[in-house]
Amino acid sequence: MANTEYPALFVGAGPGDPELITLKGKRALEEADLVLYAGSLVNEALLEYCSPGCVTVDSSPLSLEEQVALMAAKVAEGGRVVRLHTGDPSLFGAVAEQKERLQSLGIEVKFIPGVSSFQAAAAALGIQYTVPGGSQTVVCTRRSGRTPVPPREDLRLLAEHGATMVVFLSADQAEAVSADLQAGAFTAETPAACVYRASWEDEKTIVSTLGALPSMMAEHGITRHALIVVGECVASHGARSLLYSPHFAHGARDAAPAQGDGERTLASSAGSCEARL
Repeated sequence: MANTEYPALFVGAGPGDPELITLKGKRALEEADLVLYAGSLVNEALLEYCSPGCVTVDSSPLSLEEQVALMAAKVAEGGRVVRLHTGDPSLFGAVAEQKERLQSLGIEVKFIPGVSSFQAAAAALGIQYTVPGGSQTVVCTRRSGRTPVPPREDLRLLAEHGATMVVFLSADQAEAVSADLQAGAFTAETPAACVYRASWEDEKTIVSTLGALPSMMAEHGITRHALIVVGECVASHGARSLLYSPHFAHGARDAAPAQGDGERTLASSAGSCEARL
């Protein structure tokens, strides 16, 4: 870790499970003199990787200016700083503004990626977002709330494509999310799921339909720290990729002779509703 060149490291903490931080991220914590972390989102078990002399500060009550001042002061002392962000810093991380201010002070910043909660949610559900013969696109977005969303990124417009939807930061608006998506290419019967605190010890998953999901989330009291996943990926079965089909040739394998149309490329069904708590 070249701390003389990059005295400030922005590290993806992963979705919650402390074992899901990268090896590089863990090493950064071990070598840090100051770790600034989002206490409401980052699993504090990760701080156990820090050395005994490391100062750890919860950024939740601090303004941007206060956070930058703390990091800049530690760098001025010759210390190594880690800004620990939940998931991966590239998604809803508010890191650009921190980087810009640090660089304006002559402090170079390096990013270390992390496992995003949307990846942990797929793991919790045991699914792949891209479906052979079906959706090849994943839209990661949020519904407009206290933080606005550009009009062109309204859920109703994004849903017109029928791509797999992963909706962040909107669990408290589940009814509105469902209605918006049904105004696009989805219906009340489209497979849908909610993953609460993906990879944490108290993780909950609900698999349902888009129409029924909001009431099931309300029943379990889920209004935050959850992702909503919508699309055929949630309940697809029988789908088979071309990559591993014996009848599909590529650079490492010749195609076998066709023996009839016995392979289904896509089959999806909402199936029964279930919750795994």
